Amino acid sequence: MGYLAADLPSSTNGPGAHSAPTVARLRPARATLASVARKAGVSPQTVSNVINSPQLVRTDTATRVRAAIAELSYRPQLAAKQLRTRRSQLLGLRIHQVPDPVVFDRFLHAVTEAAAKRDYRIMLYTAADDDHEIATFDELVDRWNLDGIVLDFTHSADRRTTHLVEHGVPFVSFGRPWDGLGKHSWVDVDGAAGTRAATAHLIARGHRRVGFIGWPEDSDVGNDRLRGWATAMAGAGLPVPPSRRCENDSILGARAATELIAHEKVSAIVCVSDLIGIGTLSAANARGLSVGSELAVIGFDNSDLAQIADLSSIRQPLPLVAEHCVRIVIEQITRGVENVAPEHVLLPPTLELRGSTG
Repeated sequence: MGYLAADLPSSTNGPGAHSAPTVARLRPARATLASVARKAGVSPQTVSNVINSPQLVRTDTATRVRAAIAELSYRPQLAAKQLRTRRSQLLGLRIHQVPDPVVFDRFLHAVTEAAAKRDYRIMLYTAADDDHEIATFDELVDRWNLDGIVLDFTHSADRRTTHLVEHGVPFVSFGRPWDGLGKHSWVDVDGAAGTRAATAHLIARGHRRVGFIGWPEDSDVGNDRLRGWATAMAGAGLPVPPSRRCENDSILGARAATELIAHEKVSAIVCVSDLIGIGTLSAANARGLSVGSELAVIGFDNSDLAQIADLSSIRQPLPLVAEHCVRIVIEQITRGVENVAPEHVLLPPTLELRGSTG
């Protein structure tokens, strides 16, 4: 690797010159397409093909070029690529203010890593509501030349997806449309399958009165998770006790759990989130119940809190969600939205068992 002389101090013999020798500070010269080509013994065009169109290059040649790229720590000039492709290599994602940000935080990290693997970066933005977000879409695409959007927190009658479809903006949503399959691509986790499996596990362990604490009725995600519990109870021929609902808050969850225990005589409770699950554990302790034997509890999201509290929980495969989201939106960007059929990916969660279920 060569070195630049810009950092080498000049030597003088005039007044004020240092008598002691000066140690030169050398910094490596930035590797270029040409230096990689020389190292690999190929043309610069071949190096470019390996980076941008690897299918055009023989396997042995591509391997040699990639080895040279790694040895020289070569990084393509993004500005040149943007001029050539007319793409910004940016994907937009909105930051939401939520009571328990654990799921969004993990998804944000996962989608950032998945995008980086494909030489894309995530541009975060905020919006007060759907109307402001729609206005932000137009600004980001027009002003910042944003390539695509990763949408989240979908809900019924979501006008954001309609706007993006009508304007031909590449995008994918983490979350279903909830009022139909929709005309756009989406990736989601099957919450109903998760709570159904959790309830079936409790039934298999001998529980016959299994309660459920969900979110308010306007929560599509919460209703989906409630359906899984109710389906499992009905499928086992067991009575379905009235569920309880509350905001995503551990104190409110404790109150709801106290009501279920007192009035419905439940021996197990499936919770719509870990935060409510933590509240349920608190309610059990307050009533002197042994968690795991006298009252079994399962949360949702497999958060750090759940692991610390020994709370069984349902884990969402967020890294896989992110991989699918990034793959789908980049395919729309590279091939054109009109050339890619909408893709719907529904991923199953997994049940992580701990002490709260015995």
